[in-house]
Amino acid sequence: MKIIIGLFGLMLATSCNTASAPATSTTDTTTAAPTPAAMPAKAVSKFDAAMVDNKKDPSCGMPVKAGIEDTLHYKNKILGFCSKECKDAFLVKPDSFTVVLK
Repeated sequence: MKIIIGLFGLMLATSCNTASAPATSTTDTTTAAPTPAAMPAKAVSKFDAAMVDNKKDPSCGMPVKAGIEDTLHYKNKILGFCSKECKDAFLVKPDSFTVVLK
């Protein structure tokens, strides 16, 4: 008996959720070009690898071609970093990292 009451309650709960679901749009978006806001955050980078003097992020070793989120001027060079966290780690003790230049 408890199983029947439980199943009835489950059916009632799921039917309420589907009734209140928003209607889907009928707009055809298959031909529309993706906008920068619709693209993943890493796909839209503020900086290009050609803008910096290093090949790899000094903190984590990631290639700058994969994406640059922040830069820093250091010893007359522009260094690219994959994230703000990597840049902050570099700033704590910059001489302890190896900078791979192009």
